[in-house]
Amino acid sequence: MERIGLIEQEKTVREPYCDYFHREASFVMLIKSMVSMVEEDRLSGLTRKELQSINRTMYEELVGENYEVNYANPAYACAKLGKKYGKLLSFLATELRSLIVYAYESRLYELTIYLELLIEVYNYFEREDEFTYKDVKRAIYEFMSDYCDILVGHRTRELLDTDLSFIKDIIMESDLSDIRYLYKFGDYITENEIKTAEYMNSLPEEQVQAMADTFTEGYRLGFVANRLDLSKKSIVNIRYQIGFERMVRYAIQNFRKMGLEPTIYRAAYNAINKRQHLKIGCHGTSPNRQYEFDHRFDIGIFYDKAFQVRQLKCLRDSYEKYKEQGTLYAGPSVMEVFGEKIFVPEDKKEAIRLDKRQQKLYVDYTNQSALLSMEYMKLEETSFTIIAYPIPEIGKDYVEIFNQTVKVNTLDSAQYQKIQQKIIDTLDQGDYVRVLGAGKNHTDIKVQLYSLTDREKETIFENCVADVNIPVGEVFTSPVLKGTEGVLHVPKVYLNDLEYRELNLVFRDGIITDYTCGNFTEESKNKSFVKENLLFNHDFLPLGEFAIGTNTTAYMMGRKFDIAPRLPILIAEKTGPHFAIGDTCYKHSEEVKTYNPDGKEIVARDNEISLLRKTDPSKAYFNCHTDITLPYDELKEITVYRKDGTSATIIENGRFVLEGTQELNKAFDEQ
Repeated sequence: MERIGLIEQEKTVREPYCDYFHREASFVMLIKSMVSMVEEDRLSGLTRKELQSINRTMYEELVGENYEVNYANPAYACAKLGKKYGKLLSFLATELRSLIVYAYESRLYELTIYLELLIEVYNYFEREDEFTYKDVKRAIYEFMSDYCDILVGHRTRELLDTDLSFIKDIIMESDLSDIRYLYKFGDYITENEIKTAEYMNSLPEEQVQAMADTFTEGYRLGFVANRLDLSKKSIVNIRYQIGFERMVRYAIQNFRKMGLEPTIYRAAYNAINKRQHLKIGCHGTSPNRQYEFDHRFDIGIFYDKAFQVRQLKCLRDSYEKYKEQGTLYAGPSVMEVFGEKIFVPEDKKEAIRLDKRQQKLYVDYTNQSALLSMEYMKLEETSFTIIAYPIPEIGKDYVEIFNQTVKVNTLDSAQYQKIQQKIIDTLDQGDYVRVLGAGKNHTDIKVQLYSLTDREKETIFENCVADVNIPVGEVFTSPVLKGTEGVLHVPKVYLNDLEYRELNLVFRDGIITDYTCGNFTEESKNKSFVKENLLFNHDFLPLGEFAIGTNTTAYMMGRKFDIAPRLPILIAEKTGPHFAIGDTCYKHSEEVKTYNPDGKEIVARDNEISLLRKTDPSKAYFNCHTDITLPYDELKEITVYRKDGTSATIIENGRFVLEGTQELNKAFDEQ
């Protein structure tokens, strides 16, 4: 760090690059001071105001308008440094931001290797010539390749090594009534995290315990429902947003009573481990979602076939190292949040993109890495649970929305199970289902259903109550692809933290054959936006799931508080029919027999593509599954058609009309 400290005063690099290195060196000096504070345990003696000031200083250059004039912004970097170097140096500036969490966690080795990369790049610019661009690009490539084993290996360790407990220790050992604990994480801390923690502290002990119980009991019931042996497992991975530590502490205690020790990793910060702009793991509010969107494909700087081979080897080696723990892994327990302001990203031409060759390589890597997970972690023996709560950013009705969400998360499963069975009994008679949109929604799609051989013992749809997928309220199936065709259209929908306007998907034999949206004036941008962020760079995706949501209470919560577009898909999928593109819900567990509460086996666990796992596993899965919901008010009808030509309508003009389901309509009138 001493060498980098000198860069701030040096003039050995010509402008405009000198300013870049001065600013990055200044940032590294902030990191140096943080390393010292952590090593000397000085943070614990600081006031809340002092900790907040330090936190803001670390992240302020990415926040709001500051980002517009920061080199991490590819548009600014290219404008100031030129297109030739702008992308490379913007990438480097972004990778260096991972030093913040390395400093808080005292991960000095990772911190050191990144500083060595910065010095190496600086040295090339000191003796700039016609080869400098290639030298810098090669330095970045070699860094990512040489240290891939460290970066990938640590990610695997975070998932499977329960002794790696940085975040867990904060949760279990801190005085959670003292909000200063939030600044131990090293993440960006906003009013969302502060007010969430304060609200958690204001709740009675028994209410927080009950919330944790709902969360962990759903996890346990997932194993029961799927007839899986939880006693064989001992590791659970908890993912959540900072601020909910009081509830998570109870959840950890509950899991320990089940014989499970949690691992908690933070959302990835470096290009190798990130999955586009998505935050998977423990995290705070993003300092700038445009920043994360701009850098979602940063691997494009260095990704080629040789790197893919290296990355897969490092992943396999890391799984091999933690092979024993892998067999003990029970699956993730996920707490999502909702309420962030709708984000409409700017699709910058200066941002790094994957070319077609890289897209295919990365899709192939995703498939192969999933097969490695299957091999080492026996995913067919695992389960999961997901629940969601609002954050204060949702607005003035935060407390009321929070309480209403708790109510939605704890609705009577038995009542829904009974009503949903009526729907399933009707669907089981069908050959196909037709879904028609209403008003501005132009959906017209036919969903081909699995053909039963023994209706006394078999069923097509799963009766989904509040176990793995909280809240209660859907019946779902894996459609037969051949014969599934039509148009799925949604005027406005929020998926994977991005808003889509006029999303339009065309299906033929269950496969997306055309797609677009209305986010941009240029059609090419609309298509690339859908392909990159919804198809995850696949050339096509199948319809992996068709479902009918029954949670009218959740639907009315969205309407009452005018938050429907901001509801997470976990809740939104229960508020109308939904269609998931990608894999089926039974990915990697198709051979595991699954039963409904009535004892019937759910036999529609495969489709024509997932069946390829028996002959060519690399072509059987897409490793994505995105639910797209049509809300009740955009729905003209859902009708099931039998082979004899008769039909039965389940929903008409946004209301349940099938005999035995009208109870669900009460929520429409009560609120």
